[in-house]
Amino acid sequence: MTVLPGGLRVCVESVPQYGRGLAAVALTVAAGGDDDPAGRHGTAHLVEHLMFPRSGREGSADPAGEGYAALVAGAGGVCNAETHRDHTVFHTTVPAELLPDALAWEAGRLLGFAPTEDVIRTETDVIGEEIRGAGDAGRYWESALGALYPGSRDSFGTAAELAGITAGEVEAFFRAHYTAPRMVLSVVGDVDPARVVAVVREVFAGVVRTAEETRAAEAPRTAREIRAAEAPRTARETRAAEAPRTARETRAAEAPRTATEIRTAPLPAARPGVAVGHPLPDPVAERPAYLAQAVLAQVLGRSRLPALARSARDGHRLTSATVTCGYHGQWLASAAPDLTLAVLGRAPGTEVGAAVDIWRSVLRAVADGPLPEAEHRRAVNSLLVAWHRQADSLPTRAVALGRDALLLPGSAGPDALPAALRRTTPAEVAAAARALLEGPVTVTELAPQKGTVG
Repeated sequence: MTVLPGGLRVCVESVPQYGRGLAAVALTVAAGGDDDPAGRHGTAHLVEHLMFPRSGREGSADPAGEGYAALVAGAGGVCNAETHRDHTVFHTTVPAELLPDALAWEAGRLLGFAPTEDVIRTETDVIGEEIRGAGDAGRYWESALGALYPGSRDSFGTAAELAGITAGEVEAFFRAHYTAPRMVLSVVGDVDPARVVAVVREVFAGVVRTAEETRAAEAPRTAREIRAAEAPRTARETRAAEAPRTARETRAAEAPRTATEIRTAPLPAARPGVAVGHPLPDPVAERPAYLAQAVLAQVLGRSRLPALARSARDGHRLTSATVTCGYHGQWLASAAPDLTLAVLGRAPGTEVGAAVDIWRSVLRAVADGPLPEAEHRRAVNSLLVAWHRQADSLPTRAVALGRDALLLPGSAGPDALPAALRRTTPAEVAAAARALLEGPVTVTELAPQKGTVG
């Protein structure tokens, strides 16, 4: 890793064996749903959309108005982005010989960020459609997180709050959060690290200016922009703007609520069910315990619960069962706080409490152990196979490097994870099950609405 004078961190990894002739770039920014201003839930998500400009302007890196995505596609590459609760990541893959161009385009859209009201209205409409089309699992996850950690925000946003957002508000958020110390640029592929750093120093020179240089170089702003930029911020917003975020500084990363069971409002579902959420250990300070929870989720989701769902027991049955570990099912994709979430389908006559009791009985069986070595090894191997498949993907690898640097400080990188997983023992998995039994839990009834199939 190289830290440029303005604070931008640059991670470069030469791995031609994973994609000869290709290079992936990921820009990871410490700005997500938890950073949305009060009354403007979804601002981080909107800025992500606006980082793909649809029109050019004189003096910009794209004066012809091709747009970032069109420039990448024209080079034979692909690009995309994701907004999470605690960060936003943009990733692009291009032929390796065009990497300098891709880096210049990345810097250009940061320097040229100036969305118009028309484009903002278009993108808020697009986000509204995304919110309406979001899957049920996401709603269940967000409900559990909000119950355990009041004040946490989902990454999508709220269409009603975004409807009135102005260009000044969007630009104020961008200026506060898209600063060099809050960003990590990671490059992976068939590349020369020294050459990459040299190119980044050149094309990102305007992005990594000091605060004094930035203020001196700014053009006069309109009264509206000045008011938006100078509006009073909360203490939390001030802290977020002043320094890069660490895993411990995430707004919602306080201790979970201590109530044994937290019942949340029912959520609509196609079929009767229940969603059960548990807090996860900190992936930085408690990495072995976190990985044991990942293995436990595999044990439960791949063997224990499916077998139970196919059998009847005391008249209470589950029709389906899924268990996910980590942010929306992505483990090590978020700093604390994070969740394990079980979604259980209820057969007719199975009440919510009975379904939760079944879940607890399965956890208790693992906690009382010992877990058979063969079952433990299958769960670990399934995680290893999934991780190696992801590590072979250049953009996934670039994203993992950026997240590690930004959210999981001290991580040894993607290639160190398999060995850490293999060190997880059946005893640690049993301890993980006991932690879920003894800690706080959220319970959300999933109730069919009129007109849906029961």
